[in-house]
Amino acid sequence: MSEISMDAPSNVPDQQPLLSCLRLQFHKDFTLDDAEALVDYFAGLGITHLYASPLWAARSGSTHGYDGIDPTRLNPEIGDEAALIRLVERLRAHGMGLIVDFVPNHLAVGGRENPYWQDVLRWGPSGRFADMFDINWRDNGDPTLEGRLLVPFLGEAYGQALVSGDMKLALDETTGLFHVDYFEHCFPIDPRCHALMLLENGMGEQARLFEQIEDAVSLEEGAERAGLALAEYVRTDEGRAALNTLLARYNPEEPEGAERLHVLLERQHYRLAWWRTANDSLNWRRFFDITELGALRVDDPAVFAQTHVYLLELIERGLIDGVRLDHVDGLADPAGYCRLLRARVDEAATRRPGGAPETPMPIFVEKILEGNESLPLDWGVTGTTGYEFMNAVSKLQHDPEGEAPLKALWQSLSGREHSFEAEVARARRELIHSALATEFERTVRALSDVARHDPMTRDMTPAMIRRALCELAVQFPIYRTYADDQGLAPRDENFFAHAMVAARDNLTPPDQMVLDQLYDWLGGEAPANDDELGCRLRRNAIVRFAQLTSPLAAKAVEDTAGYRSTVLISRNDVGFDGAHFAGSSEGFHRFNAWQARHFPGTLVTTATHDHKRGEDVRARLAALSEWGDTWAERVREWLTASSSLRQPSHDGASVGPSTAEEMMIYQLIAGAWPLTLAPDDAQGLEQFAERIADWQQKALREAKLNSHWLYPDEDHEAQCRDFVMTLLTDARGASLRQSIYDMVATISPAGALNGLVQTLLRMTVPGVPDCYQGTERWDFSLVDPDNRRPVDFDERRAQLADDRSLPELIEHWRDGCIKQALITQVLGLRQRLPEPFLHGDYQALDFEGERAGQLIGFTREHAGQTVMVIAVRHGGSLLEDDSLQISSSHWGNTRVKCPDDEAGGWQSLATGQPVSLQAPMAELMSSLPFCVLFRETAPVMATSDQAMQAEPTQTGVTRSDQMQSV
Repeated sequence: MSEISMDAPSNVPDQQPLLSCLRLQFHKDFTLDDAEALVDYFAGLGITHLYASPLWAARSGSTHGYDGIDPTRLNPEIGDEAALIRLVERLRAHGMGLIVDFVPNHLAVGGRENPYWQDVLRWGPSGRFADMFDINWRDNGDPTLEGRLLVPFLGEAYGQALVSGDMKLALDETTGLFHVDYFEHCFPIDPRCHALMLLENGMGEQARLFEQIEDAVSLEEGAERAGLALAEYVRTDEGRAALNTLLARYNPEEPEGAERLHVLLERQHYRLAWWRTANDSLNWRRFFDITELGALRVDDPAVFAQTHVYLLELIERGLIDGVRLDHVDGLADPAGYCRLLRARVDEAATRRPGGAPETPMPIFVEKILEGNESLPLDWGVTGTTGYEFMNAVSKLQHDPEGEAPLKALWQSLSGREHSFEAEVARARRELIHSALATEFERTVRALSDVARHDPMTRDMTPAMIRRALCELAVQFPIYRTYADDQGLAPRDENFFAHAMVAARDNLTPPDQMVLDQLYDWLGGEAPANDDELGCRLRRNAIVRFAQLTSPLAAKAVEDTAGYRSTVLISRNDVGFDGAHFAGSSEGFHRFNAWQARHFPGTLVTTATHDHKRGEDVRARLAALSEWGDTWAERVREWLTASSSLRQPSHDGASVGPSTAEEMMIYQLIAGAWPLTLAPDDAQGLEQFAERIADWQQKALREAKLNSHWLYPDEDHEAQCRDFVMTLLTDARGASLRQSIYDMVATISPAGALNGLVQTLLRMTVPGVPDCYQGTERWDFSLVDPDNRRPVDFDERRAQLADDRSLPELIEHWRDGCIKQALITQVLGLRQRLPEPFLHGDYQALDFEGERAGQLIGFTREHAGQTVMVIAVRHGGSLLEDDSLQISSSHWGNTRVKCPDDEAGGWQSLATGQPVSLQAPMAELMSSLPFCVLFRETAPVMATSDQAMQAEPTQTGVTRSDQMQSV
């Protein structure tokens, strides 16, 4: 069977619109068949679409799929096409769909599994796939790399690797072609070099076929013919003996063999190198600073066609219903790419079984939006993957009153007095001169080419450009600009201007003049106004600058400053604005209203495969902000008490985590402590300690202060691990451990309240709620791979059968049933009343009374259907003991501000009972710390005059429509 049948059984429901999705991580231990067996559970949860991690062929053993090797086929470790069809058929039986993650930016390189990379190594610039990867074959600043690419996959310096015997010449006896084996790597030998190798070994007849490769219809056809003949020959006794003699001549453990192998390697289209050379000398683009991921030139139409053919085929066949795009900011032209993909997806959709869907197939982009940046409106995409909502709801739940004591604690004891912005700038500067030096120098060369092209600027030396570019990149406030031949887009002008002002302060007057010129070259003046060559050079410089600032932002913010400046680490996550501790309800409403107006179908999430801390860890730490003074006092006590847990060094000084590192440990322990873990549970503490210690090792390396990914300080890391294990598992840590647990017990109810509220908001604000696998229960995961641990779906499936009401479940909130039930009920409401969620406007609610500031609320309304959501924020002061139910005495005279004629007709989702908005908050919140209300009224048809005068609102619903539906 090759596609979903057009003649579906009559009892198969129509496919539902995209109302919710659930992200699944596929790998060899969780396959397409495993997902198929769970579809009924996901349907019962209320999910309308599964959202799959990359399904395409990836490196063997990949746990995430982002190290793909071939996008034209499925990953056999997770299932074949028949398994995909079975999954989709099961989804269709429930009216559900499938969204897939696609990676246009890069493929995994190195190793031996990527056929495209192997072809580039074998044939160099003359190969079929020479233009597939973003390789600078010429003028790359290194004469040894002219027409060659650096291949930095050796575990030691080239000379040492050469004579070690680890590199061995070998023959693939299936293809008859030579290559060099080096551990997991395979370095092909150009077949045009085979003739000389064979001739030198007296194998003239076999050599003649290789001499004729250039005369064949294609290089590949000639090599195949010659290789098969050689493979047949070496199966004979004579051939086997000749082959063994040849290989012995290239034995690198002998001086003559090492020299012969070196000469052969020097004739290849690559230069083997130590892995540490990559950051300085790489002449091809990679993903961030990960040399094992080679960037693609997907802006080339041939590369786009090659890499997207299977994706579009699966869309056309009705097997895929939406696409998530990974890291579009790495592309040369994200806007052009997204528009082209939209056109191709829409075209493919017209040929789907049963015809195209009524609405355009969703396309979501993974895009980090910094500060006031917004997603461009003209890309043709449905929205982002939702990081900006994670940030918005996090700011909403952090108490601004906690910032001062927590910041004072951090700055007085950590030794890191710098602001978050200052830490980012310092990290950017370090990365430019270390992990991203090759990306920086590539941009310098591109700008130097522009300078030399114009007699007016040719005296601007690379050194001048290097100084000005460094300051500009350090101060750049967003991931990248999207300048094109017409120059900077208006949306980018303010961001560029900010960077220019900040950079100018750190430059001498002569270099300030160079900075001004950089602005013109990078889009301040339209490249199209230049001559043809000048335009091409400037276009290249613009792209290289964008491909520098994008990884620079990612590595400096989330992977460095996020581990150096941790006033409260819940404000440091992917896509977060770590410089701002908290936000207002008004800011939250403005954000949602903008989404409703421009991207009503965007994804909305609070947990992803990339998050640094699980959604309920962040929720609990946000609650900690309500105990800022208490926390500061406890941490000071713990820092004193912990001295007895440290082992003395050889000189008598105590060793282990620095004060800043220790303070982060306490935050992580407090945020991630499992709700069922007692302070005397030895087995549970051992498991928890291992997770915290693993997190800390990664945090130490990401911070790059006392350890590093490139040169880890294993002694310090071991000392830090010993500290964590002693604190959490040893009798010496019992007293301190109990004190930490007591603090966890204090803030856990407020943290759980925050967790429920952010779950509710995710499912009701404008956009499509995305639930990450397993987070329908409490999610106390940490950074990957901790957040990709196996999920106990059997437990969750059994839990779904619990028919207790929300007010009953909240009395036992620690078991997580309340969270799953809340998700199920609200997603059920989305399916019952889809219009307000798909097309409804967004209107903030106003409250009055003594607790008005501790409430957040809004309505979603469309075509006579209205949903109202009210929830608690900063609710720690409202809770008593271990309960999440708020006593009516706390609410006083607090109520919703609502005209009398709008107060009736509402029904409670939790109880199914009628509700009046005239009721005090003590009644609306009598059993739950939130409420979801809904009502349906028949819309009144407007007269033609009224319709003509109606003023549009956020989502195209007119103000007259709103008034009539009320």
